[in-house]
Order: sequence, then structure tokens, then C-alpha cells
Amino acid sequence: MTRPFSRSGLVAVSLAALVASGCSTSRFSSMDDQQPAPLTPAPSGTVTQNQLPPPASPGTTDPSQFPTAPKNTQVASLPPDGAAPAGATDLTAASVAGVWNVNVSGQSCKVATPQTKFGAGYRAGPLHCPAPIDGIKSWNVAGKQLTLYDENGGTLARLYSSGGEKFDGQTSNGQPISLTR
Repeated sequence: MTRPFSRSGLVAVSLAALVASGCSTSRFSSMDDQQPAPLTPAPSGTVTQNQLPPPASPGTTDPSQFPTAPKNTQVASLPPDGAAPAGATDLTAASVAGVWNVNVSGQSCKVATPQTKFGAGYRAGPLHCPAPIDGIKSWNVAGKQLTLYDENGGTLARLYSSGGEKFDGQTSNGQPISLTR
């Protein structure tokens, strides 16, 4: 018994019919005559020019340039000799790893502290942080202290656990800093 059409022949004829019928459609012909509506112009205003204040000298900080910390933000004071405050707990890398909300003198940002080995500690990634925290490249723990380092291994901040998911400390230039989750 012979078949009148082969399977491949039937597919070829079907495709040819679909292509031919698609070319003769009039569905899109009505769009050729239409023009889009013109756009309304953006509002314009006047541009003003003001003189910026001179930049602060390196090493000087004008406190009026920075917003104040929210009233409910408390940063524990550190002992002047750099010792751990009473109640600080021993730290492990696993207890520090994660993403932290950082408050530096009233300015907020985030810092990621993954457990990816880097230099003498672990890699760190600041996100939209103010100086000097914008320069964090690594972190490490030793006993009760969490230390944040710059790209050259210099200390940017030292912090201690304040209980739960919170660290308080100071940057290398004396600014209060806290990390919370």
C-alpha cells in the first residue's frame, strides 16, 4: 500500500500555505496611515548659579556639614585605653559574616562581610558608605574585637559586640560607628 503523500511533503505544503497566507494579510495595513501624537515638551525653568563653599582642609571636619544621628541611635562609648567594654563577647567569623546596616556619625550605609578569605582576614564590601568606611576592603576578628581594614591593611575601625546583632566602636579618626542587623 502506498501513501498518496509523504510526511515531509505534507509538512512542506503546510508551511508554504502558511507563509503565503501571512503575506497577504491586511491586519497591519491600517497602521501605515496613522502617525503618532506629538509629545509635549518637558517643562523648562531658569537655571541659577551659586558659589560652593571651599573644601575643608584634610584632617579637619566641620560638624555642621553632617546630619545628626537619629535620636534613638545610641553608640556605646569605648574605654579610652582601647580595651573591650564590659559585657563584650568573644567573636567568631561566622557571627560577623553577613550584611550589616552601618551608622557612622549619623550617616547610614551597608557593609557586606562574607567569609571569603582576603589578606589577613576576610573580604568586605561597603555600599554607599561615607569616608572612611567607604574604603573598607577586609575585616577580621580577634577575641572580642572586630577590626575593619583598608586596602593597605590599615585599621579603619575597631568595634565590639554590644549584645545581640549589634557592634559599637570608633573609626580610626574617632567617629562613632555602629553595625546592626
